[in-house]
Amino acid sequence: MSIEDRAKATAKNVEGKAQEALGNVTGDPEDKAEGKAKQAESEVRHGMEDVKDSVKKKID
Repeated sequence: MSIEDRAKATAKNVEGKAQEALGNVTGDPEDKAEGKAKQAESEVRHGMEDVKDSVKKKID
């Protein structure tokens, strides 16, 4: 897996956590929901990269 792709997924997770925290502080449910969605997207990206790594190892 590309280090760049993993870093982007991690950055998306951090962004989501920050947005969710902001939503908690301000009481804005939309910010909370968007933050959680970004975190979920990050998990999917990490999962896709894990699959790519697994396939690559089996091919090699």
